Amino acid sequence: EGLKEKKKDQGKNCSTLVYSVTDIPPWYLCIMLGIQHYLTALGGLVAIPLILSKELCLQHDPLTQGHLISTIFFVSGICTLLQVLFGVRLPILQGGTFAFLTPTLAMLSLPNWRCPAWTQNASQVNATSPEFIEVWQSRMRELQGAIMVASCFQIFVGFSGLIGFLMRFIGPLTIAPTITLVALPLFNSAGDEAGSHWGISAMTIFFIVLFSQYLKNVPVPLPSYQGSRKCHFSKVYLFQIFPVLLGLAITWLICFALTVSNAFPSDSAVYGYLARTDIKGDVLSEAPWFRFPYPGQWGVPTISLAGIFGIIAGVISSMVESVGDYYACARLSGAPPPPKHAINRGIGVEGIGCLLAGAWGTGNGTTSYSENVGALGITRVGSRIVIVAGGCVLLVIGMFGKIGAVFASIPTPLIGGLLLVMFGIITAVGVSNLQYVDMNSSRNLFIFGFSIYAGLAIPNWVNKNSQVLETGILQLDQVIRVLLTTGMFVGGFLAFILDNTIPGSQEERGLLAWKETCQEECDEARVLEVYGLPFGIGTKFCTSSWVQHLPTCPKRLSGSKRKEEPKSLKQENSFKISSEREPELDIDTRI
Repeated sequence: EGLKEKKKDQGKNCSTLVYSVTDIPPWYLCIMLGIQHYLTALGGLVAIPLILSKELCLQHDPLTQGHLISTIFFVSGICTLLQVLFGVRLPILQGGTFAFLTPTLAMLSLPNWRCPAWTQNASQVNATSPEFIEVWQSRMRELQGAIMVASCFQIFVGFSGLIGFLMRFIGPLTIAPTITLVALPLFNSAGDEAGSHWGISAMTIFFIVLFSQYLKNVPVPLPSYQGSRKCHFSKVYLFQIFPVLLGLAITWLICFALTVSNAFPSDSAVYGYLARTDIKGDVLSEAPWFRFPYPGQWGVPTISLAGIFGIIAGVISSMVESVGDYYACARLSGAPPPPKHAINRGIGVEGIGCLLAGAWGTGNGTTSYSENVGALGITRVGSRIVIVAGGCVLLVIGMFGKIGAVFASIPTPLIGGLLLVMFGIITAVGVSNLQYVDMNSSRNLFIFGFSIYAGLAIPNWVNKNSQVLETGILQLDQVIRVLLTTGMFVGGFLAFILDNTIPGSQEERGLLAWKETCQEECDEARVLEVYGLPFGIGTKFCTSSWVQHLPTCPKRLSGSKRKEEPKSLKQENSFKISSEREPELDIDTRI
């Protein structure tokens, strides 16, 4: 009776999906849905290079900013294909991570990497001069080296299976302050960008909130064509799908109209000048139509100890966030909860993605995109082939220089409004992990409150009093400063120590609810179907007994169980979802 009820619930979950994880929609639908997933990640992909540009001394060089945006598009496409095909094998998009921003900004704020005063003055910047190119490329190379070395740590943690071991000690009380402190310390950057013209920033926020919250369930009739129905109107939830894109586009058009009518000041020293749309107008004409990003395009990466330890703090935060995204993605795409070997592969492939991002010079790493996971719940399409199409779209767009230039020319107040919304959502995602925890417990209130406050107060004090911590050893001083000015490291480390040392029950700490959510029992055959390696790798190269001990290899079922398998089930198409499959049947991995 229990098995029958379980099958019934699984069938009900699958029936709510238009396409499940192993389904293959028509090719044209794959392309359209892939573009949609790319658009959901657009805000983060564009915002990260624009935030970094100020610390890289590039705020007055929009053409190079466009090159950075194109590069992060291209690398995100490669990493997405690697993750879906060989990593965790769930429909999850890869892209730049805000977890790397805080340690990156801390590293670039060191005295030897602060931008020269002349780079802050647009009239003194000659973007083609060798001196200016060396100023920003030396900082980029330092950042590349730190990301590439730190990514090796993530590769080791993933492919060694260490992430599965560490998850025993990481609960919601560690994850909540870590993710929350990814965005909270960046309020200064968001405020500075938005403060360049609060009216335009508020308008951007208004449209994004209007479309994403108030109008998300309002359908828009759009003309469409079908062979049987000819030309007709179909209802599309346009505001729900493209709230960020529509909000930016409408505000951008308003800024253009106000610029043409000279409503904004033409003097760069006057408040509101940065809202003009003609400040970066030359970047579109100067950008090449086609530009192929390649590894080492900014020169040979350099390495410093301080940068490595700082980025490792970002890597740890990114890994914790990604594991949570895997479980959420599996739940929304009709897949069983990911087993340990799939999680290990996913984290390992993300490490490879960070290595590639460092080699290409995006100025950032890669991680799984929570925005993409949310889009799965909206569209009810969980097919991983759709994400493969989205990865291909990112690859192609990354080679069109004009597209990156368009995004680089967005007026500063629009970016500020977008950042206020996005950083607010990231903060809320971190706090939402407390739903598993008993927040009536004084123990838990203390751990969360103290970790958050210390994660804000300690970095602020260190920034103002760094000379007090000087040991006389330059490299050690840099490591200490980068770590202690990275809020998510300080808060996450304190939460980890306190949660694992202060007495508390499993239920009180939220570990029981966490495990029940993340480790549901499921049909082993379905697990192998979803998470098995592709192209015959699982059946050809994972058959040896010694290979079965590898933490990234799918675990094969016993030979006695395989003999009992009905022949007809072996011949079943691997992409077909069958709600009638009995849980007690065991089969080989099928592609």
